[in-house]
Amino acid sequence: MRRAIAFIAGIAALTLGSAACAEAPIVRVESGELVGEATTRANIFRNVPYAAPPVGPLRWAPPQRAIAWEGRRDATKNGPSCPQRMNANGTPNGGGANGPTSEDCLQLNVFAPLKAKKAPVMVWIHGGAHTAGAGWVYDGQNFARDGVVVVSINYRLGPLGYFAHPALTRAAGAGEPLGSYGLMDQIAALEWVKRNIAAFGGDPGNVTVFGESAGGMSILHLLATPKAKGLFHKAIVQSGGGWFEPDGLATKEKEGAAVAEKLGLPGASASAEQLRAAPADELIAKGGGGYGPFPDGRLVKETPTQALAAGREIDVPLIIGWNSGEDSLMGPRPPDPAAAAARFPAAGSPAYADEAAQGGERLPRAAFTDAVFGAPARWVAAQAADGRPAWLYHFSYVGGRFRPAMTTAAHAAEIQYVFEYWGRRTPESAITDEDRAMAKLMHGCWVAFAKTGAPTCDVAWPKYQPGKDQLVEFGDQSGVRTGFRDPKFDAQEAALLPTLALPTN
Repeated sequence: MRRAIAFIAGIAALTLGSAACAEAPIVRVESGELVGEATTRANIFRNVPYAAPPVGPLRWAPPQRAIAWEGRRDATKNGPSCPQRMNANGTPNGGGANGPTSEDCLQLNVFAPLKAKKAPVMVWIHGGAHTAGAGWVYDGQNFARDGVVVVSINYRLGPLGYFAHPALTRAAGAGEPLGSYGLMDQIAALEWVKRNIAAFGGDPGNVTVFGESAGGMSILHLLATPKAKGLFHKAIVQSGGGWFEPDGLATKEKEGAAVAEKLGLPGASASAEQLRAAPADELIAKGGGGYGPFPDGRLVKETPTQALAAGREIDVPLIIGWNSGEDSLMGPRPPDPAAAAARFPAAGSPAYADEAAQGGERLPRAAFTDAVFGAPARWVAAQAADGRPAWLYHFSYVGGRFRPAMTTAAHAAEIQYVFEYWGRRTPESAITDEDRAMAKLMHGCWVAFAKTGAPTCDVAWPKYQPGKDQLVEFGDQSGVRTGFRDPKFDAQEAALLPTLALPTN
């Protein structure tokens, strides 16, 4: 399962663009004044620090408050992305990012409605396998147009964001959180929003977190982290899975010692000072993969799967779902059926007899999508439904420009429709009227949820109840589906849940 989760990567790139139309807006936050940009749809403030630069002794330390500045800070240009692998030719990487990187990257962008007052707030946590991507990639102007303040954030990635080592454990203060520094950054950003968003016309008492892929996984961890309670009031998880292996601090310290050896340091005996002196680009190049939040026994005391099974998650209204073509993460050559059966035991069950009979790639692709995304999403919705309501969705719509070559909705394909914005990679001329209708529908559901706590929109979307087992499919014919892939999801639960160290009470 760990290898399957490691495939998760955010892809879509939704970026900036709209001509300035009014006098530059000025806002005062706790660190100083910001001068932003006004467009026909939003007041935009970019590259706003929410925490101090995590460099020197603050590398692999909990984020600290942003440093105050003198005078007015120009907030009209994007800041750097956090350190990550970039394409040599300058094109966007798998997380949609390109351009400069810097460890001094803990900043956010704000898209506020013109003349906003106590507007609902949505905080976007980007995807990218916890190793790529940036908040500046995404454009929130159409949310602002519709009365919602959007905040898109950066957070530490890869071995700079999710790393443990015996020396760092020894150097930390008593009870100081360890390892999941990217998650700590997300909490710090939400704390900043709570303290500052009213200055942009946002309501700190009505905050929705939403994110895709690694961002969705992060939100599930936020739901399982008591320190995040009260920082958000609703959550949307897009292709974030839901079943997490219970790897703890000891396992991650061993992985960190192996990284230290690759850097030419004495493995587990390396000092915190030696580790913090390593160049960021070397850490990114030699740090390996498989990053993400994990239980350290301090900040993160259990996996989201364990918290949900025990009913200990933060209880807020929840939307969760996945795409029909999540197997796009497997690349062009997925494992053969025998390997798939070993990797996903349920693939060998009678529930997958039809896929097995089809031969070729069908079985491994179906088993991957169900095991990593579909079945966990249904399970999370069922666990969450006994408190505040949950809504389950399945996205199968394929953009007109991809037909007939593509028949399923790839990982991250829904993001453009959620933002109702096509991004740098999609020319406007390629968008069909049908595409625009899907964007209007899905974006409207997300806006309604942010405003009211329920996705009351142009599709009748029932709350998820395990007994009724209904979801909404966003597809060629959007609507309610009952018992969607139930035999396969049941088989996945039976095979995988016993491996996740769930509580027995």
